[in-house]
Amino acid sequence: MKLSARNQLKGTVVAIDKGAVNSIVKIEVAPEVVITSSITNASVEELGLVEGAEAYAVIKASSVLVGTDN
Repeated sequence: MKLSARNQLKGTVVAIDKGAVNSIVKIEVAPEVVITSSITNASVEELGLVEGAEAYAVIKASSVLVGTDN
């Protein structure tokens, strides 16, 4: 797989929570480090995602928002 995005983190699917249209997919990329993504149910099926499968979290963004509890 070749992509222009530089942030490609390989991990293991640890949870898939299916909704009516979208699923929340959680990928553990390091011990206790989980990245969460919302993708369509069709994409989950097309990619063959199941718990325990290897997958990549690919992150490409032009901005990153930062917040605090203050």
